[in-house]
Amino acid sequence: MTVKKKSPRRKVTAPPATRLLLIRHGEVEAKYQGVFGGKIDMNLSPRGKQQAKILADYLRVKTIDAVYASPMKRVQQTLAPTLQRHGKTQTVIHDLREIDFGDWTGLDWHEVRDKFNFAVHEWLDQIEHPGAPNGESGKSFRARLEPCLSQIVQQHRGQNVAVFCHGGVIRALLAILLELPLPKTNSFEVEYASITQVAIHPHMAEIELLNFTPWRDLVA
Repeated sequence: MTVKKKSPRRKVTAPPATRLLLIRHGEVEAKYQGVFGGKIDMNLSPRGKQQAKILADYLRVKTIDAVYASPMKRVQQTLAPTLQRHGKTQTVIHDLREIDFGDWTGLDWHEVRDKFNFAVHEWLDQIEHPGAPNGESGKSFRARLEPCLSQIVQQHRGQNVAVFCHGGVIRALLAILLELPLPKTNSFEVEYASITQVAIHPHMAEIELLNFTPWRDLVA
């Protein structure tokens, strides 16, 4: 009787994760702090420019295969030191700009609360539905960001990609990747010049770093 030998099983190696470094711009000019800035094309404050330099120093030792960015000035000014230190080029995607807050634009939190009659902590619920008056809703915001996300992931599978953008954009991208309603991201803080790193696997997205701020966490 002949006994057939079993062939050794091949070890299946999982494909490398695609990593997104979602980076918010630095602190903005004082007159725009604490307001719904959205489509206002503002500059960084002196502190924001310093945050951008510290951020660039931190990213210098990171492997970054591609850089994508919003065209807005506060993002471009945050990104500039990183491009200089890395010798990288950027791909600007217009749809990575911040959400349009419509009639909330330029108002502070309390003005929006008093004028539009909702609690401050409910702002993302209002964005989700129906959206700020004459602005974008959560649905329309998501609809313009999903193609950006798909483009980046498809073109850079298994690579590390830095995406310089805005707080609202980072919240929306996390909601898409984690399959969450946008208001659930109110549990996350997204500070100026912060890094949130997400590993995208075939079966899931995993947050590896949330709201890391080199300008605060690494500087004594």
